[in-house]
Amino acid sequence: MISQPSRHCTVELKALPSRIGQVRRIISAQLRYWHLDPLIDPAALGVTELLTNVHRHAQPDKMCTVDVELRPERVTVSVSDHDPRLPAVNHALPFDTCGRGLALIAAMSESWGIRPQGDTGKSIWFTLPASPAALTLALRPVYGATTDGPFLGAAALGPGTGEHGRTAARSAVFG
Repeated sequence: MISQPSRHCTVELKALPSRIGQVRRIISAQLRYWHLDPLIDPAALGVTELLTNVHRHAQPDKMCTVDVELRPERVTVSVSDHDPRLPAVNHALPFDTCGRGLALIAAMSESWGIRPQGDTGKSIWFTLPASPAALTLALRPVYGATTDGPFLGAAALGPGTGEHGRTAARSAVFG
């Protein structure tokens, strides 16, 4: 089921590899509709990481909901699933083939976090800046420290100006 009010887009799906590409296209189309083309790549990357975590780790099922909401200064993307287990922090080594998803989201987003929903699941969210000034900052390449050398990517904007800044958000990595 897909619902797309003017400032909100929701997609319910089973997190299977074939569906992840479809959700990326839906989010890309929604951001184009909102004239936020510069946010397409980071939003698609972030949602891909979160849906991959649902596919790999969520129990008892792979059903989830992806929400994209346009607010005055930011876009919030969240993925909710039915698994109440919170992700554990995992520090990936340079040659590890997994374990960097939420670290990548933290690096490219304005803010992010996890909202436990009791025994019914959790929601993992991230925000991207949607104001013209913030978009200019977000598009400049910056180098950030990683375990395997410099990373050229979206700007790390420091603590978020939203509800929860990066320093205040609960953060963890599925591994």
